[in-house]
Amino acid sequence: MKNKKMWIFIGIIVLILVLNHIFGWSAYLGNAENLKFLENMVQDNLLLAVLIYTVLTIVSCVVLALPGVTFAIIAGLVFGPVLGTICCSVATTLGAIIAFVVGRFFLQDSIKPMAMKNKYLKKWLFDETGSNEIFILMITRLVPLFPYNLQNFAYGVTDIKFSTYSICSLIFMLPGTAMYTVGTAGFADKENRILYIGIALVLAVVVIGLGAFLKKHYVQEEQSEE
Repeated sequence: MKNKKMWIFIGIIVLILVLNHIFGWSAYLGNAENLKFLENMVQDNLLLAVLIYTVLTIVSCVVLALPGVTFAIIAGLVFGPVLGTICCSVATTLGAIIAFVVGRFFLQDSIKPMAMKNKYLKKWLFDETGSNEIFILMITRLVPLFPYNLQNFAYGVTDIKFSTYSICSLIFMLPGTAMYTVGTAGFADKENRILYIGIALVLAVVVIGLGAFLKKHYVQEEQSEE
């Protein structure tokens, strides 16, 4: 049964990639005319615009595996710095949660035994005390160890609690989301351009600095010990 679930998952992924290649869903989502349509909808029906954006972001992050930064940029252009950051944070977190649940259902039984054979992965991702869970989430959300979309599925393989994963993902992804959303809003807003870009630069320094610190003092040290 465990291998059957894994093959079903692989089959779904392959099918989605093939259909995306045939119908060009990714290109459609990045079309400038569709973006303009969403911008106009904000003026007519803000709630509907937020709902459409949220659904598209979740589907694109989970099904099409598009990078979350794409939707931070869209949120900044469409909704502005504050509402854009909120919308993007909520939507990408929901997408991460759904991918986590999918990974836990389809992959945990088959991938977990193989992953635990790696001493490094076992220590950080399958620690029975749970003491490393929040720390490893913080590192992987701030330091680009491996692609964001793969992280979401990979965490489903671990024993991390659903609540811990959801809350920590929201918190640790927020600085990077705000950085891109506020920065994009700055390029689109002539009146507040300097302010928004300045805030984005400060956030960039914080995110990059913290990420580099964690990578240098913890990740590399752990790897050298291995």
